[in-house]
Amino acid sequence: MTAPSDILVLNTGSSSVKFAVFDAQLQERLSGVADGIGGAGQLRIGAEGEAVALPDHRHALSAVLTRLAHDGIGPEALRVVAHRVVHGGTQLTAPTRITPEVRAQIAACVPLAPLHNPHALSAIDALDHLAPEVPQYASFDTAFHATAPEVAQRYALPPEAEALGLRRYGFHGLSYAALCRRLPEISGTPLPTRLLAFHLGNGASICAIEHGQSVATTMGYSPLEGLTMGTRVGTLDANATLRLVEEIGLTQTKTLLNSKSGLAGLSGGLSDMRALEEADTPEARFAIAHFCYWAIRHGHSLIGAMGGCDAIAFTGGIGENASAIRARILDGFSWLGCVPDPHRNAENAACLTFADSQPSAWIVPAEEERQIAMHARALIADTQ
Repeated sequence: MTAPSDILVLNTGSSSVKFAVFDAQLQERLSGVADGIGGAGQLRIGAEGEAVALPDHRHALSAVLTRLAHDGIGPEALRVVAHRVVHGGTQLTAPTRITPEVRAQIAACVPLAPLHNPHALSAIDALDHLAPEVPQYASFDTAFHATAPEVAQRYALPPEAEALGLRRYGFHGLSYAALCRRLPEISGTPLPTRLLAFHLGNGASICAIEHGQSVATTMGYSPLEGLTMGTRVGTLDANATLRLVEEIGLTQTKTLLNSKSGLAGLSGGLSDMRALEEADTPEARFAIAHFCYWAIRHGHSLIGAMGGCDAIAFTGGIGENASAIRARILDGFSWLGCVPDPHRNAENAACLTFADSQPSAWIVPAEEERQIAMHARALIADTQ
């Protein structure tokens, strides 16, 4: 029998499990999603979908494994299962094999990521039951930012508040790690020393990357801080949050800030950038202007953290596809000498700027799943 070699990557959310299978050479064999967990769900691979009952995450993982087995990728073909885990706290700052001790550390971070880590744990526990012979690994979204200096990670809070875990962790780290790997392959040149990286999607952040390491980022204690996002408010005065709690209560405040603010709150309910551009209402135009203004403003703050900027890179759904948004953001950095080529930008070309532009600007397709698979393969190699 052929030794198992495939890597199954899982990204588990509250109502979905996204999955991708990579071979030993890290070529993607297939990908899909089990969506609608908690009710009448759907299992999709590529353009094909089928209705399936998904009452909980264990049933969703069971449906995924059954479908993979039907496609010739049963548990016996899997070398490992690798999970995206949003929060690793201050202890889990590198990819690792999941042991009982590591699982306990992930669980200890639940108060830091109550909307994310519990679902990753559900998938880990489900796989322990459904495919106990397959090793499991984890990669952490927060880990990339562990290199930021302490002055960037600490809030101006006393030690008793710091002890509660109240510090800037940063997120989208797997996306930024993949961007650092891919940009030299795309540009044919070494990674720029001072790189301003925009991950723009429904969740959005910017990262200052110096010598390949994060030195500052816009998201903080949670993915709520920083830029205007699809439904998240971004940076908000803490006293404004306290006022909301006083007026409408804690639960409604959480819902408002996480699910009803950002682009949706400004536009009257539209959180998708394409829908906002098509709507072209005064509210939609203002929401777009707000998104771009704060991307430019936060971006300049991060340039200050690096002492300059050699290149700008965009990734994520908006970053890769919304040419008008990129143009408005890049216009805010024109004083630096960043000169976008309108034709390249309109075509979503890899390089967005003229040849003599300094800093240059690039599109880097997101590869978080492959990055996780790479982490798992490296860990496997280290144990052989």
